[in-house]
Amino acid sequence: MAFVRTYDGAEPVRINKWLGQTGVCSRREAEGLIAEGLVSIDGEVVRDAGRKIEPGQILTLNDKGEAALAAGVAILLHKPVGYVSGQPEPGKIPAVRLLTTANRVGDGETPARDASLPPVGRLDEDSRGLLLLSSDGVVAKAVIGPQSDLDKEYLVRVAGQVTEAKLSQLRHGLELDGRQLKPARVTQMEPRRLRFLLREGRNRQIRRMCDLVGLEVVDLYRIRIGPVKLGDLPEGRWRMLTADERAALIKG
Repeated sequence: MAFVRTYDGAEPVRINKWLGQTGVCSRREAEGLIAEGLVSIDGEVVRDAGRKIEPGQILTLNDKGEAALAAGVAILLHKPVGYVSGQPEPGKIPAVRLLTTANRVGDGETPARDASLPPVGRLDEDSRGLLLLSSDGVVAKAVIGPQSDLDKEYLVRVAGQVTEAKLSQLRHGLELDGRQLKPARVTQMEPRRLRFLLREGRNRQIRRMCDLVGLEVVDLYRIRIGPVKLGDLPEGRWRMLTADERAALIKG
């Protein structure tokens, strides 16, 4: 079914910009769809990438354009401890092994065993929680691209004494690999349970941050990436990312 939407903005705006802002697709994708003649305004096919849509006009993306956007696959998995996010070393178990019909929650087609579904933001073997696996390049760019500003939320249990001085260090002032870390939001929920909000994803970042202040991570649980939440999805189960979640990720 074709995508149809009425532009309700106050001022004319370029079509590619509006589609990007609404989360339908990226600006570059929109330009490609326009070039292929898959977009129309009030029934007239648009081929000029610079064309603006006026307030009240109706944009239609035909069935072929909808199919092109849906070509990528994006999956949300509740990864247990003991599985690796990406290509494993010998003896390691990749998280994609969990993408079976028996583990699926809700509708969707189970990916083929040899499907290419790289992780969009890794979660190390000793950590659990929300893991995105996707062949959708727009989703990947939104989450881990150089311009991404999405935050990720983690619940972390530590061993060691948590002090205000250590919390202050975790929030700002630490370096990894000779580079200053972006400020982090770190709050203490219980005596040895912390909540981290990060806007970057260095290798094993939280574990290494805690090491620097004399704390040892004993459990790391990711519950959110930007607007996408793990919710009550059981451990080891997976579901397809919804259209609304994809749009929210792209919109940022």
